Amino acid sequence: MTALADRLRDRRLDAAPTRAQSIAFGASGFPTQLMTQTFSAFVVYFYVSHLVVPATWVAVAMVAHGILNAALNPLVGALSDRIRTPWGRRIPWIGLGIVPLVVAFALVWMPPDLPADGLIAWFLVVVAVYDIAFVVVVLNISALFPEIFRTTEERARGNVPRQIFAILGMVLGTAGAPALYDAIGWPGMALVLSGVCLVLLAWSFFGGMIERRVPEAASEAMRWRDQLTYTFRNRAFVPYVLGSLCVQTSIAVILASVPFYVRYSLGAAEGEGSLLLGAIFVTAIPSIVLWSTVVRRTSPRTALLWSVAVFGVAVLGYLIPTSVLGAALVGVAVGVGVGGLLQLLEVVLAQIIDDDATRTGHRREGAYFGVNGFVVRGSVVLQAIVAAVVLTASGFDATLGEAQPDTVDGGIRLMLAVIPLGFTALAWLCFWLYPIRTRDV
Repeated sequence: MTALADRLRDRRLDAAPTRAQSIAFGASGFPTQLMTQTFSAFVVYFYVSHLVVPATWVAVAMVAHGILNAALNPLVGALSDRIRTPWGRRIPWIGLGIVPLVVAFALVWMPPDLPADGLIAWFLVVVAVYDIAFVVVVLNISALFPEIFRTTEERARGNVPRQIFAILGMVLGTAGAPALYDAIGWPGMALVLSGVCLVLLAWSFFGGMIERRVPEAASEAMRWRDQLTYTFRNRAFVPYVLGSLCVQTSIAVILASVPFYVRYSLGAAEGEGSLLLGAIFVTAIPSIVLWSTVVRRTSPRTALLWSVAVFGVAVLGYLIPTSVLGAALVGVAVGVGVGGLLQLLEVVLAQIIDDDATRTGHRREGAYFGVNGFVVRGSVVLQAIVAAVVLTASGFDATLGEAQPDTVDGGIRLMLAVIPLGFTALAWLCFWLYPIRTRDV
């Protein structure tokens, strides 16, 4: 154990990362998205439908989960920037958090035989541990990205494997999890997915997570108040984080709308929604490589503006189709824009961090990723508000089954196409105001 700790302490990155290091670092995108998507898509269904916990109890628990997760992001980010160890700023957090994260994720799906009140208590405790471990691990992995990859060229190339792994994790989390729990039950699914996550996180940790040998200017001297002041006064960060919130809200609204769109607008079976989502994700993978080329030849700002524009125009296409095939073709165009957003948002945030370090003398990746994580959690709230308002206003009534009023089809198409376009237009305006026009700071 001591020898392993010594090896981790002595590892430092002196030049650009190798291809093997970039791929290993990128592998972390798979387990983090796998856990995120599986939890988001199925935890309410599991506790309400399978364990028969009252839906209102689960809803309150999910609100508590969202509040805790949001509050942890800026706190953990600021602490990560300030703490110094012989092993670096980020590596100890990640190394200590991986096993608790994977174990807590498994335990979410493996509760003991308890009455409903005991199950909700189990949920609150286990999910609190999961939230803490998730933020500790994932935020520090994100904070390593601008440190490992130092130029727009390096970041554009280095982010490709990470985002491809992330999309594959999304697919397994949304499509693979149901197949697993149907075949081997919820505990079996939990053990399989947790095992996969542990293996990939270990590979990524030992093979690709390496801090720089020469430390940046220390952040200990920067007071907490100054941390927040410099972050929210940053002329580049404010339009960026507002634009990111709008983008994330647009995507969240689309994902929430697809099941309604498939069933009530296209008149297809619910399962065919996977074809629409699959069209987006499958197209996003090669488009990540396309946008990597674009950003290397232009600038992060220019490439991001183009990707937001492509995404916004493409989602408007959902107004037209009357069949699943037609909607899937629209999803292909949407996937091109999604690939750009996945590839470019972190590249732009890394540029903001470089600019901040130039002006303040401090590397504060943790603080920026933490505040960004806190703000974009608002997309979940906005998505819920949009869905509730549109469905109610259009006259949707779940008790009617397929026999919905004609206004429901129009409301769903509005929710899937026009409202995301509105959020995307706001995002484009925010990114247009982004002041850093160069490729590198």
